Amino acid sequence: MKIPVFFAVDDGYCPFLAVAIQSLIDNSSQENTYLIKVLNTDISEGNKKKILKYERENVDIEFVDLNYYIQKVKDKLYTRDYYSKTTYFRLFLPNLYPQYDKVLYLDSDIVILDDIAKLYNIDMGDNLVAAAPDDVIQFNEVFQTYAEKVVGVASYKNYFNAGILLMNLDQMRKFKFQEKFIYSLDRITFAVAQDQDYLNRLCKGRVKLIERVWNRMPIADPKIKTENVKLIHYNLAFKPWHFEDILYKEFFWMYAQETEYFEEIQRIKENFTEEDRLKDAQSHEKLIRLARRESDCVGDDRKNRR
Repeated sequence: MKIPVFFAVDDGYCPFLAVAIQSLIDNSSQENTYLIKVLNTDISEGNKKKILKYERENVDIEFVDLNYYIQKVKDKLYTRDYYSKTTYFRLFLPNLYPQYDKVLYLDSDIVILDDIAKLYNIDMGDNLVAAAPDDVIQFNEVFQTYAEKVVGVASYKNYFNAGILLMNLDQMRKFKFQEKFIYSLDRITFAVAQDQDYLNRLCKGRVKLIERVWNRMPIADPKIKTENVKLIHYNLAFKPWHFEDILYKEFFWMYAQETEYFEEIQRIKENFTEEDRLKDAQSHEKLIRLARRESDCVGDDRKNRR
C-alpha cells in the first residue's frame, strides 16, 4: 500500500524532521511504501542531502517548494511568535495533490512509536478530516471558551489538534475547502491557533475524532498509559531540545541519537539560554491571555442553547 505522508518545515526545523522520519522508518512495514513529501520554501541543499539519506526501498522522499503557490496569499497568512507560514501549507493539499484521495499530514515535532499506516487506514467515512482532540484545549477552561465562542465549534470536546491529520482530500475538494479557506482569510483572523482554528471552523460537523494515543502531548494524564502511546507530539513549548522536564523526552532522544543531526540538536539545547527558557515558559501564559482577550470580544449565546 502506498501511504502519502506530508510534512511542512523551514530550514531550521530540519533536525527535528530527521528525528520524525527516523521514528517513522523504525516503525514502518515492508508491506507498505511511504511517500514522504516535505513542503517548504527555503530548505538548504545541505539539509536536503541529509534528509534524502533516509530514503529506503520502501521510503521515498520529495521536497516540494511552495514559493510559487502561496505567492498570492502569503501576505494574508497571519503568524505570531515562533510560527512560520509553513504551518498553513497543509490547507492547500486538496488542490495541490488531485491525484490523492487521502493523505496524512504530520507536524515535525513528533516521534512515531507505531506503524503510521495504522493511522492512515482508519475509516473516516465522508468526513473531511480525522484527528485527535487537542489536549491543551481539553484541560484549560479559557481555551475551551475560546474554541466555542471564537472558533465556533459546537463543543470544545470536538476541537481537534491539526498537527496530526488524516485528510480526506476527495471530500475536501468536493466541499471546495481551499476556496472557502481563501475566502475566510479576508474576513477572519484567528490569532491563537491560526491554521488550526481555520481547520476547526471549516470542518466542523465533518470530523472523525480519533484516540489521543495517536497525538499524545507531553501533558500528564493518568487515563493514558505510556505503553499504549503510538505518536508523541512535542507541541507548543513542550520541546525536549529546550527543557529537561518534558514528559516522554526519552523517546525523542532515542530516535535523535540515530540521526546525523544528534550533535547539532545537543548544541541547540546547550545554547538555549535561561532567558530563552523563561520566554518559552511564559509563552503558554501569554497564549492564555490572548485567548481570553479574543473570547471577551465575542458575544456569548451558549446559555440560550437547548
